[in-house]
Amino acid sequence: MITTSILFQIFAAFAIALAGGALSAWLARTHEQLCAFISLGAGTLLGVAVCGIAPECLEALHWWQFLLAGASGYFLFAFVTKYVYHVCPACAASHFDEATTHRLAEFATAMMMALSIHCLVDGLALAAGNRETGPETKQVSLSIAFAICVHKFPEGLALGALLLGGGYQRGKMLWLVAAVESTTILGGLLGWFVLRSASDFWLALALANAGGGFLYLAAHAMLGEIFRHHKKLVLINFAAGFGTIAALILFFHLKA
Repeated sequence: MITTSILFQIFAAFAIALAGGALSAWLARTHEQLCAFISLGAGTLLGVAVCGIAPECLEALHWWQFLLAGASGYFLFAFVTKYVYHVCPACAASHFDEATTHRLAEFATAMMMALSIHCLVDGLALAAGNRETGPETKQVSLSIAFAICVHKFPEGLALGALLLGGGYQRGKMLWLVAAVESTTILGGLLGWFVLRSASDFWLALALANAGGGFLYLAAHAMLGEIFRHHKKLVLINFAAGFGTIAALILFFHLKA
């Protein structure tokens, strides 16, 4: 039986992304503001990958198994970004110029396919983090949920802004954002039912794969912004996101 916790987390992630899309429809946001959100989200993703997922997975996996599983998640996102479309509009915000934005209507199918893969992995990570309920795993579950939710806001904001720039009307844009982000719910439900009877080994492999994807998103966002815009702003918000996750994990570790 699926728990209330996982349902709350996957629907919260979906709602936050949708709120970001809605905000892009009704309020103008500067690139500096979006950059701050992106950097904060990237820091939380790196924090949960390094401080939460890695230590948890290394208890069930050999180091080389962990590296292979993490690399599979990293290179999956890298492959999709190179050959399909940017897997995360927030992480790739600095890569879009005005001409590219206005051609988005041509890329709609590829964009939705790429983002759906990203959102499925988000849902899978939420499900994997919630499969165990012991005190030692609660810190990982909460840190994953927090990192994904923080990242979802600039993701929805950037996606909404890009679709509006591509010529979509506000109503259609919101439906497209909702359609893409709903795959987070699908990933969470599928992940829960697939992983609910999985051994610790397979659960750790799933988490490591998701962690590799988080590492790619964090690196892609950080490098995309720091070499183009607001270096100090990027570093401050990135450090704040990473530090928040590290503090959250340490807090629950000391309470356990």
